[in-house]
Amino acid sequence: MYAITGITGKVGGIVARTLLAAGLPVRGVVRDADKGRPWADKGCEVAVASISDAAGLTSAFSDVDGVFLMTPPDFDPEPGFPKTHQAIAAVKAAIAAAQPAKVVFLSTVGAQVTEFNLLNNSKITEEGLRTVPVPVAFLRAAWFMENASWDVAAAKAGIIPSFLQPLDHPIPMVATTDIGSTAAELLRESWTGLRIVELEGPRRYSANDVAAGFAEAVGHPVRMEPVPRDTWEALFRSQGMKHPPARIRMIDGFNQGWIDFEGIGAEHRIGKTPLEAVLKDLAVQG
Repeated sequence: MYAITGITGKVGGIVARTLLAAGLPVRGVVRDADKGRPWADKGCEVAVASISDAAGLTSAFSDVDGVFLMTPPDFDPEPGFPKTHQAIAAVKAAIAAAQPAKVVFLSTVGAQVTEFNLLNNSKITEEGLRTVPVPVAFLRAAWFMENASWDVAAAKAGIIPSFLQPLDHPIPMVATTDIGSTAAELLRESWTGLRIVELEGPRRYSANDVAAGFAEAVGHPVRMEPVPRDTWEALFRSQGMKHPPARIRMIDGFNQGWIDFEGIGAEHRIGKTPLEAVLKDLAVQG
């Protein structure tokens, strides 16, 4: 039995479907029982627990061969990341009580970076998981290629506002299908202690590569338009963000190169899915 958090999302869903296709039992961990019904129809057990519910997580993580752990995204964290600290405290208590055979945590490229930025969420969670009494793997995934879903309408119009700058600066990216399949592989492996597994796509991609991929997908020219750095905070606040500095510093980190993989002491894996294939699917869906 494998407990899968985030099963209603893209990556968690891929993990679950991959395990089910291999004939392995899955327990989906959901915050709302109604959201678990489609997975129950697929033959999954369903456990109801939020990421900060230690008792619920203990039940969900009990008697399993592995846990796939995702924490809900918080793109606008309060200073000090209080929700993340609350969540990892509950997760640690649940793991200590339930003693699952292993845990695979979906982390991120740059989780090791000490400088303040949005990815400190994953750094805090990693630090908490380093002390749990079961084998743990940090799956540090690159920038999601599917982040470009926000740009489909702009691509169809021909001009995409870009926060990734310079436009020809490549960064590590990866498709969610590769993240999910890699996580499923890790859950079926055995190890002791801590593993760090870095995952990126077949090559690195720039904003201009995203424009070229969309151009091919939509059948007309597409270009990137850099969003001036000094307008970001006001823009994000106008979109409803209350605490934009963490997000701004994350983008700075990718643009300036100080958010990247750690390398030393980590395994490095390469996904199979090219950016162009993901963008084509997004354009069709959008």
